[in-house]
Amino acid sequence: MRIGGSLFLIAVGAILKWAVTDHVNNVDLGMVGVILMIVGIAGLVISLALMATRRRTDVIHHSNRQFVDQVIPADSHTTYVEPTAYLPHG
Repeated sequence: MRIGGSLFLIAVGAILKWAVTDHVNNVDLGMVGVILMIVGIAGLVISLALMATRRRTDVIHHSNRQFVDQVIPADSHTTYVEPTAYLPHG
């Protein structure tokens, strides 16, 4: 579940808790809404934590071509670099 799904669960839970006034036999819609909001909040926290700890890399393509519309030559290569790796140290 990602951020969008978490926000959807929170919204549906809030609607069930505070906006729906109908009654369903043997189902407490307010409690179902609270449960959906709790699951949505937990999913949102986990999604944000995973996004914050994700390893980020920049892709740098090296080639000897002069024009953008040329085919990438066989002697080109790709380097994956940490974003802080090319910052000046000091």
